[in-house]
Amino acid sequence: MDKAKVYFAKDISPESLQKVYDALNVKLTGKIGVKVSTGERGAKGYLKASLIGPFVKNLNGTIIECNTAYGGARNNAEEHMEVAKEHGFTDFADVDIMDADGEFKIPVKQGKHLEYDLVGKNFANYDAIINLAHGKGHAMGGFGANLKNQSIGIASRNGKAYIHTAGRTDDPNMLWRSLPRQIAFIESMAEAATAVADYLKENNKPIVYITVMNALSVDCDCDANQGDPVMADLGIIASLDPVANDQAFIDMIWNSEDPGAKKLRARIDRQEGREILPYAESLGLGTRQYELIEV
Repeated sequence: MDKAKVYFAKDISPESLQKVYDALNVKLTGKIGVKVSTGERGAKGYLKASLIGPFVKNLNGTIIECNTAYGGARNNAEEHMEVAKEHGFTDFADVDIMDADGEFKIPVKQGKHLEYDLVGKNFANYDAIINLAHGKGHAMGGFGANLKNQSIGIASRNGKAYIHTAGRTDDPNMLWRSLPRQIAFIESMAEAATAVADYLKENNKPIVYITVMNALSVDCDCDANQGDPVMADLGIIASLDPVANDQAFIDMIWNSEDPGAKKLRARIDRQEGREILPYAESLGLGTRQYELIEV
C-alpha cells in the first residue's frame, strides 16, 4: 500500500482547520454530518465552538453524536442535547443525537470479536461525514482520536456496550459485568471503525478525517473530572486515512520532548492503546505508513 498523505498545521485556529480540510481536495456535498464529542458535563477538553464553529458553518454541517453507555449527563437524548447546548454546539449548527429514535446494524465483515456494529439510526441520513476528533488520552482506550471517534463515537448506546464488551452484550446495564481482556476491547474498536468505513464506501458516502491535537489531557472529554493538559498543543492533522492520521498523532506524542508527554505515553501503553493501529491496518482500514505534509 502506498503511503497515505497526512496534512499538518501547527497553528490551532479556525483558519488552520479550514486549511487542512482544503488540502484534502475533497468536495463534500449534500447533508454533511460532523462527528465530534460533545464532551461530558464538567469536562474541559472538548472542541470549542470558537474553534470549529466557522468551519462547520462554512460546510453547513450538522453536529452528530450518540448517547453514552455509562451513567452521566449524556446517556439520554434530552439531557445530551442540554449538554450540547451548554457547550456551545447549538450556537453554530443543528445537533443530531443519532440514536435518539433507535439504531441499526451494519455488518462486521472481518475480525474476531464483533458480528455487527450498532450505530445511531440517523447515521443513515447523511451523504458525507467529517470525523472531527479531539486527540487526547482515554481511561479505557489509552487514547482517543479518529478510530475511537468512528467506533465508540458513532455506535449507539447499545452499540457502545457491544464494542466495550468485545461482543459479549449490547445491554449497557451489563457492560461493567461483562468486560473482556483489554486487547479484545481495543481490537473491537478497530473492527467497528472498519465496519463504519465499509458501510460508507458501499453507499458511496465519502468521509474525511481531522484530529485537533490540543488540550492534551491523559483523560477523555467523556470524563466529567477530566484532568488538565499534560503537554503543549501539537497542531491539527487531516487525512483520507484514519489509521495514518491516528499513527501520526501517536508518533508526535512519542517524538515529543515535552516533559509531560511521558504521562500521556504511560496512559496509552497501560491500556494497550497503540495496538489498535496494527490491527486496524490488518483489517484493511488504512495504513500506518504516511507522508506528513505541512500546510
